[in-house]
Amino acid sequence: MGKIYYIIGKSSSGKDTIFKELLSRIPELKQVVPYTTRPRREGEKDGVEYFFTDEKRTEELERAGRIIELRAYDTACGVWKYFTADDGQIDLETGNYLMIGTLESYEKMVQYYGAENILPLYIEVEDGERLSRALARERQQAQPKYKELCRRFLADEEDFSEEKLRRLGIQRRFRNEDKEHCLEEITEVIYNGKL
Repeated sequence: MGKIYYIIGKSSSGKDTIFKELLSRIPELKQVVPYTTRPRREGEKDGVEYFFTDEKRTEELERAGRIIELRAYDTACGVWKYFTADDGQIDLETGNYLMIGTLESYEKMVQYYGAENILPLYIEVEDGERLSRALARERQQAQPKYKELCRRFLADEEDFSEEKLRRLGIQRRFRNEDKEHCLEEITEVIYNGKL
């Protein structure tokens, strides 16, 4: 029986970089691609970081009962939805999977697939470093959305509160100040199949 290794962490903690490196280093891990209605950032490709979709398709999947978890954010740019669909990407009989999400999405995935099948990989970075990384990334966009960057950064404090982490049983943290060390720790967890 396979497992879902679920990367979670505040914005700009390096989740995407860790995710891509793990897929490169552990080719037997299968990627689960979530869906979003938000606009594509420069350099993103449909079906890689996300399946970029629209409200009509999202409603179709909801009506069909295929959405496992869905989050809607009232951003500075309008409502953006992010979700995971039961679309055939995950079959725990055939291997291990790697995903990225929020605490909320992690909780719903645990409810859907069972706690014994999902291991949380909580990535942490000092807040000042996270803000610096977020600003550098946003400056690279054709139309930077600084207001949204600030909203996300502040929302993270509540979204990833210590109380919520405890309630969900997330104890182990992977510090991402030294990317290589962080990757080595996570790789060991994946190969051992336990935290």
